[in-house]
Amino acid sequence: MAIKIKTAEDIAGLRVAGRLASELLDYLTPFVKPGVTTGELDRLAYDYTVNVQKCIPACLGYQPEGMTPYPATTCISINHVVCHGIPSDKKKLKAGDIVNIDVTSIKDGYHGDTSRMFIVGKPTIAGKRMVELAFQTMWAGIDAVRPGGTFNDIGKACQAFADKNGISVVRDYGGHGIGKGFHEEPHVNHFPVRTPTPVFEPGMVFTVEPMVNAGRYGVTMLGDGWTVVTKDHSLSAQWEHMVLVTETGYDILTVSKGTQAPPDFVKGWKLPENL
Repeated sequence: MAIKIKTAEDIAGLRVAGRLASELLDYLTPFVKPGVTTGELDRLAYDYTVNVQKCIPACLGYQPEGMTPYPATTCISINHVVCHGIPSDKKKLKAGDIVNIDVTSIKDGYHGDTSRMFIVGKPTIAGKRMVELAFQTMWAGIDAVRPGGTFNDIGKACQAFADKNGISVVRDYGGHGIGKGFHEEPHVNHFPVRTPTPVFEPGMVFTVEPMVNAGRYGVTMLGDGWTVVTKDHSLSAQWEHMVLVTETGYDILTVSKGTQAPPDFVKGWKLPENL
């Protein structure tokens, strides 16, 4: 399947959907604290998505072939959970937890997909380090995007940053094209591959979302068919942005007032001043 080059109308729609998904994470931020359950956070996300933003939660009921429907609005992954953590009223956040909240909202047919890490209460040294390194790994990958380059540039940049900092990049999951479809071509690896990868062209939109582990990159899926954890129970962290290839570089479509500015080493993009 060919990679879809987005029209100006598509890009405008994706920018709105991306902003709304980011604003959903802004809304959830003050509720991420010790004692709250992930089930409560998910109900807050559903209500805000549907009743305030007038969006459709893309994850709720999402069913890839051979899998059971996903039962929640958000994926909430704590500590050694790599991705797709299912919210539960039995799971309370505690001080020191590191938490990824991943949301995808549909507005006027377009998908906005983003995730952030949160630290609950007072951080641990190890937890804070993983959150920061995951953010920087994502940005290392994003900053490698430019017309004429290839998708393997993302993988090379993410892997090089991870290797330099003694963490590992998960290989079982990656980013993806996005538009009116939730998961479009191409698959975006966050580690180098030997086979040729597509060339970046203006109008391409995709996610960059490396999952990084404090230990080895191996993962395993739990019996619920969704939750993925590190095999060695080491900490895992992830951030995600939607990236648009422009004529001169790239732009970020998942931006709101709560968006964190990129690391100092990033030269290709600055946080807009008029959020």
